[in-house]
Amino acid sequence: MTPASPHFQRVVTGTALAALLTVGLAIGGWVLLIMVVAVASLALLEFYTMFWPGNARLPLKASGMALGAAVLAAGHMDRPWMVLGCVAAAFLVGAVGFLLTWGGGDDDCRFTEGQVLASGILYVPVLLLPALHFNRWEQLVVVLAAVISDTGAYFIGTWFGKARIWPRVSPKKSWAGSLGGLALCVAACTGVGMAAGTAPWWAFALLGALLNVASQLGDFFESALKRTLGVKDSGALLPGHGGLLDRIDSLLFVVPAYAALDSVFPFF
Repeated sequence: MTPASPHFQRVVTGTALAALLTVGLAIGGWVLLIMVVAVASLALLEFYTMFWPGNARLPLKASGMALGAAVLAAGHMDRPWMVLGCVAAAFLVGAVGFLLTWGGGDDDCRFTEGQVLASGILYVPVLLLPALHFNRWEQLVVVLAAVISDTGAYFIGTWFGKARIWPRVSPKKSWAGSLGGLALCVAACTGVGMAAGTAPWWAFALLGALLNVASQLGDFFESALKRTLGVKDSGALLPGHGGLLDRIDSLLFVVPAYAALDSVFPFF
C-alpha cells in the first residue's frame, strides 16, 4: 500500500480513530460524553447536508445539532423526560419552520423538511444514547462488532468478493465480504466474552452473529439513503472513509441491538 492509496488512507484514519476512541473509553465520564456529542454533532451535520446541501436551511441544521447534543447530555444525566422533550422540540421546530417558510410565500417548502430534522435526532443521538450507560466491556463489544464487521467485510470483499449481495443498494458489497465480516465479528465477540463476560461462550458467538446483522443493516440503510439522494459519501472529513456518518452508520444500529439483547439476556 502506498501513502496515496485508498487502503493506506483507510488504515491510517481507522488507526487514529481507534486511538481516540481508546482514550475516551478509558477515561469515560464527561470526556466520553464530549467525544460522543462531537461525533454525533458532526454526523448530524452530514445527515442534514445530504438533504440540504451547502448553506441551505442553516437554522434547521443548527437547531438539530443543538437538540442532538441536548439529547445526549440529558441521557448522560439520566433525565429521560428531557430526552423526550428534545425529540418533541425537534418536531415542533420543524413544524413551525415549515409554517413560517411556506406561509411566508415559499411554494417549494414541504413539511418533509421538518420530518428530516426530527429523523436526524432519532437516527444519530437517540440511537447512540444507550452506549453512554454501557459498562466498559459492553462499549468495547459494540465498537468492536461494528468496526470489525465493516473493516473485515471491506478488505475480504476487496480481495475475494465477486458475487454481489445487494447491488441495488450497495453495488460493491459482496457475499464473501459479508460472510468474512460475520466470521470475524463472531470471533471478536466470543473472545471478549471469554475474557470478561458472565454468559457462556456460545451466547457471545450468537451475540456476534446478531450484532453483525445489525451492523450490515446499518451500513445498507445509509447506502440506500445516499443513493436515493444522489450522494456518494456523507462527507469528506475522513480520508479513505468519506464522512463521519459513513464511519458510524453500522454502530448506530449495533448499539440499540445490543441494548435490546442485553435486556433479555445479560452478557456481562
